[in-house]
Amino acid sequence: MVQLVESGGGSVQAGGSLRLSCETSGYTYTTLGWFRQAPGKEREGVARIYFGGVAPMYADSVEGRFTISRGNDKKTVYLQMSSLKPEDTGTYHCAATDKWAELGHTDYNYWGQGTQVTVSS
Repeated sequence: MVQLVESGGGSVQAGGSLRLSCETSGYTYTTLGWFRQAPGKEREGVARIYFGGVAPMYADSVEGRFTISRGNDKKTVYLQMSSLKPEDTGTYHCAATDKWAELGHTDYNYWGQGTQVTVSS
């Protein structure tokens, strides 16, 4: 059974930090990614990482502030978010695929329910 379960969201002030976690089950996926969606906006790719924890990729809007990493078990993915801004507010979803994918959401087969991140100014 495929499951992706996110945790670690919350409310912080601008400049603060949060660490999101996503535990996956059912398969060791080639690519794990994080996406976010704010009310009234399209889902946006934030970061992705390949099997083995290599070749992380980031959206321009988070480059230098967010770090994606993969646990030693290869089934957990983390998103360390620093210097948070109000525009980072949204529901953050973990996603997985058995393909070598980039940040296009249509490349991903499996999705978690999401965890809310709210950044106040």
